[in-house]
Amino acid sequence: MTILVTGARGNVGRRVLQGLYAAGHSLRASGRNPAELDVPAGVETVALDLNDPETFVAALAGVSKVLLYAEPDGIVKFLDEAEKAGVEKVVLLSSSTVGTPGDPLAHHHEVAEQAVVASGLTYTLLRPGAFMSNAFGWSYSLKAGDTIDQVFPEAQIAPVHEDDIADVAVVALTESSLDGETVVLSGPESLTFRRQLEIVGEVLGRTLVINTLSREEGEAQMSNFVPPPVLASLLAQWEAAVGVTADTSATAERVTGKPARTFRQWVEEHSAFLA
Repeated sequence: MTILVTGARGNVGRRVLQGLYAAGHSLRASGRNPAELDVPAGVETVALDLNDPETFVAALAGVSKVLLYAEPDGIVKFLDEAEKAGVEKVVLLSSSTVGTPGDPLAHHHEVAEQAVVASGLTYTLLRPGAFMSNAFGWSYSLKAGDTIDQVFPEAQIAPVHEDDIADVAVVALTESSLDGETVVLSGPESLTFRRQLEIVGEVLGRTLVINTLSREEGEAQMSNFVPPPVLASLLAQWEAAVGVTADTSATAERVTGKPARTFRQWVEEHSAFLA
């Protein structure tokens, strides 16, 4: 049977696809426009819009397991069609924000989680924290010079490498050890944004200077490219994290047996895109 990977262009989805492909699984990659998908040779592609039920039946035909992105609007119908198609397991890419009162991003993922749990299908809920790839948000400023605008630079987070998330997702899709589990994932280090930028500077061989923004200034600047609900969630999280050491106990190592990847490692891997 085939494993369906939704969001196959995403930071996690494409890595999961690569991991499953390397292990020899039968795969189907989906996206709104399958022609835009860059997949390994022999991997089937299919059109799937998680907000468009008309695309569900064809995408799910012959599928046994699904890596599912959290899109609450169409998820109940999608899960109904998945059950009809004979899908056995759903691995949901959720968020560690779940459970945070009043957080719009948390609510988005909570709705998706509740639907998956209620579906009756075997499931695993993955709740990663902040992705290391969020550092790409500094790339424009890094290309312009050495001064980086940052709101709440002393906020501490434990960013997680997307490859670690993907490795855990592969385990969840191919083994039974995580069935019925909610798996929170963090990175291995509690890092302020200031320290993250110091690491970026060390890898790039540059001395970076932080221009500290007020919350209002940060909100005005980030609103140009971050959707309002996500922006509200991020600013609230960062403000609450100032001076608070982030929990680093939930790394992928407890699932994969491999040391969690560090932020420095991520920067070294992506330095060409940051400079």
